[in-house]
Amino acid sequence: MWKDEILEEIYRIREEHAKAFNYDLQAICDDLRQKQALSSRQIISQPLKQPSKQHSKSLHPTS
Repeated sequence: MWKDEILEEIYRIREEHAKAFNYDLQAICDDLRQKQALSSRQIISQPLKQPSKQHSKSLHPTS
């Protein structure tokens, strides 16, 4: 089976980070938010897109 070395490294780093916070999701997120706030990088966020009514109607069977 083929392995992606970059993904393997990301998985390893993510596992180490989670382990450092005893897999406490709240603590992990708090740490990431703190690192983000201290970063000099510009943060760009967009509001979530709401599904259009036209698309949601097409998911229902017709009579």
